[in-house]
Amino acid sequence: MDYKDYYQILGLERDASQDDIKRVYRKLARKYHPDVSKQTDAEDRFKEVGEAYEVLKDPEKRAAYDQLGSNWQAGQDFNVPPGWAAGFEFGGGSFAGGDSDYSDFFESLFGHGFGPRERTAHGRFHARGEDHHAKILVDLEDAWQGGTRTITLRIPGVNAQGHLQLAERHLKVRIPKGVTEGQHIRLAGQGAAGSTPGAAGDLYLEIAFRPHPLYRVDGRDLYLEVPIAPWEAALGATVKTPTPGGPVELKIPPGSAAGGKLRLKGKGIPGKPHGDLYAVLQIALPTAQSAEAKALYEQMRRDLTFNPRAHFGL
Repeated sequence: MDYKDYYQILGLERDASQDDIKRVYRKLARKYHPDVSKQTDAEDRFKEVGEAYEVLKDPEKRAAYDQLGSNWQAGQDFNVPPGWAAGFEFGGGSFAGGDSDYSDFFESLFGHGFGPRERTAHGRFHARGEDHHAKILVDLEDAWQGGTRTITLRIPGVNAQGHLQLAERHLKVRIPKGVTEGQHIRLAGQGAAGSTPGAAGDLYLEIAFRPHPLYRVDGRDLYLEVPIAPWEAALGATVKTPTPGGPVELKIPPGSAAGGKLRLKGKGIPGKPHGDLYAVLQIALPTAQSAEAKALYEQMRRDLTFNPRAHFGL
């Protein structure tokens, strides 16, 4: 897939103002309009100019596109870098010719589609504002008990000189109890403004969990590595184990092996149904640093008929 330099297509520098972008687009659109131009590639150039304008006229799309940097050359083989526009997801828009005229490059970055429109009583259309999307990190404890958090978003906009800038926006968000990774919280009317009197779009916040020092999350289930001593694995034991709801007494069956899982029903993330917590057993070996410890290991080597590599058949 070829990289498209939208600034080069319009003949602009990367710090061009929004007024410059609009002015140059109008000039080029007139020049290459298929009904006016006699050039053989006029239709292709018209679509190319329209696509570049679709990206650069929109502060959010332009800010995300600019994250790719200026190191790519037009026509260079291109693959979308992982996480290139984290916190952005893009809705509609169109230019002359319709959405089928977007290039593969555009589709790979922004997707396609058209924002919904509202019909007024007089039959005219007013575009609803685009929905905005962002990803927020919350603690696992928020999913366990719920809470209210203040988040900061970087919102692209245009300053008085018509140049792109990013501004911080602070919002208080209620994190519902039992929320899971990948779930979206909808904040109605907090997206982009619509064209008057079109309604504003919504803001969708995708939930992701911060790494936890103890638990690994899988849906509503939690996984906890529980270290046990060799004699606890061999003879059985009861060990105090943490859960998000408080410590519990975990019974280790005799003859337990490393990697074995013990299920604590309903001790995962709350929901319908509740998730479970799986204690994953890990056998921790004491070091042989003292003379007494070394003597015990020597006795085990002499007295135990144990070969951990017996399955090799050698």
